[in-house]
Amino acid sequence: MDRFEKTNQEFEAAVAECRQLFAQKLHDYRASWRILRPQSLTDQLLIKARRVRQLEETGCSLVGEGIRPEFIGLVNYGIVGLIQLERGFSDSVDISNDEALQLYDHYATQALELMKRKNHDYDEAWRSMRVSSYTDLILTKLERVKEMEDLQQRGQHTKVSEGIDANYMDIINYAVFGLIKLAPSTNLVQRDEAQ
Repeated sequence: MDRFEKTNQEFEAAVAECRQLFAQKLHDYRASWRILRPQSLTDQLLIKARRVRQLEETGCSLVGEGIRPEFIGLVNYGIVGLIQLERGFSDSVDISNDEALQLYDHYATQALELMKRKNHDYDEAWRSMRVSSYTDLILTKLERVKEMEDLQQRGQHTKVSEGIDANYMDIINYAVFGLIKLAPSTNLVQRDEAQ
């Protein structure tokens, strides 16, 4: 198996982990996120990314949750953001759980395929990066999204930006990189190499 194949398997496993939690939450809450306007989703992503940065800086969590669950949240809310960009928001839950999972799978597949293409073109550069850099890049993307949303509210358009959807895709990808780097098996490998 070549290194790109191994990486593709890691990408797929990380996305499958995120999907499993998404499906469980759908069971409990249905697609309650359908009421979120795009700006609210951006703020939710911002909260999660800032929490990751806080945990990275202080190493202290008073609620007992670590960084990996926040990266899962970033992936899932990023996919929800893509769904909301396509469909708009609703005043109530207007899709079934099955339809929500189909939409999730559609955008997760798009993100996964983009990740694979970029990984090939960038020759796995993400592996040399620190997890904290993914966090900073996610926060930067969110600041850009906020600016684009503010421009739209003022009736203006961006001049050179890729668009909000491209930024959501990048956020998903950086969060998946973080999940892979922080996977328990990865941590064991790193510890073995350090000894």
